[in-house]
Amino acid sequence: MKIRRKTFGVLSNGKKVRLFTLEAGDLVFSVSTLGGNWVSLVLPSRQGKRDDILLGYSALDGYLHNTPYLGATIGRFGNRIGNARFALDGREYTLCKNDGEHSLHGGRRGFDRLLWQAEAYEEKDGVFVRLELESLDGDEGYPGNLEATVIYGVSKSNEITAEYRASVDKNCPVNLTNHAYFNLAGEGRGDILSHEVCLYASSYAEVGPSLIPTGNLIPVKGTPFDFSRPKPIGRDIAAAGGYDHCFALDGDPRVLKPCAEVSEAESGRSMKVFTTQPGVQFYTGNFLTGIPGKIGSVYHKHGGFCLETQYFPDSPNQPAFPDAVFGPDRVYREKSIFSFDW
Repeated sequence: MKIRRKTFGVLSNGKKVRLFTLEAGDLVFSVSTLGGNWVSLVLPSRQGKRDDILLGYSALDGYLHNTPYLGATIGRFGNRIGNARFALDGREYTLCKNDGEHSLHGGRRGFDRLLWQAEAYEEKDGVFVRLELESLDGDEGYPGNLEATVIYGVSKSNEITAEYRASVDKNCPVNLTNHAYFNLAGEGRGDILSHEVCLYASSYAEVGPSLIPTGNLIPVKGTPFDFSRPKPIGRDIAAAGGYDHCFALDGDPRVLKPCAEVSEAESGRSMKVFTTQPGVQFYTGNFLTGIPGKIGSVYHKHGGFCLETQYFPDSPNQPAFPDAVFGPDRVYREKSIFSFDW
């Protein structure tokens, strides 16, 4: 196992951005302190060829203008909040509108735009990087002073672990996740429509035209959203209008449970996801529009997929959804595992 550290670049205020590279098993995983970005994940194929399977940028500059949130750590609240407002404890809070009339991924300056404090360490059969930041009361319109800790790690068993923790001194919606885009064939190697996906979810959150949930959970059976058995992403994607939906995971809340399985035939690579979170946002890169990526790659529509483990979008305005409000009497603590094989 190895930990490597280097300077990834320097911000306009003179602060250094560091890049941590963690090696364990056959995985080589890099994380930036700017935005907690997953910068790269290199692993073998069945033929023994090593590829980076994460969409991203080769240099820091790309992450300074990362509008698709490639690899970003998201907070305070991942996904959308309708009309950029919510009511809590008898008060209405107004958020930044950065997605039409709605708030997306924590606002204009969410956690993906911030410089995290970081330290790396080795423990048992893995290597880890701990990222920490403070978000003050009123930040992007949210209440309470919040302290966030995210721990990313790589194990000898070829797993990436992601632990999300937050404490806040006022009641506040909290929903942390990572927005990694995967292409198991290798980043920049075409679209992901032939990848086969299975989701452990019997229903999904119905959305309106602006991708804001209606509040209804719709059974997936017999619909284009049925991934109860493995099927190619492209089979029903046109009928679905592209996937950018939160699936309600089966199983007990707050218990580590199966979330998803993905495989890509040519490389032989596969990925299994487990999480304590109640949902997963399955996104198929519908809004990728010829974005310059790594070493000459260009990311077009459906060039990557995301499995963002999380609480449901617009939860603060949807009383029937799992409660995503945390505060002095309820600490936020969630975990996801991404396991790889080939």
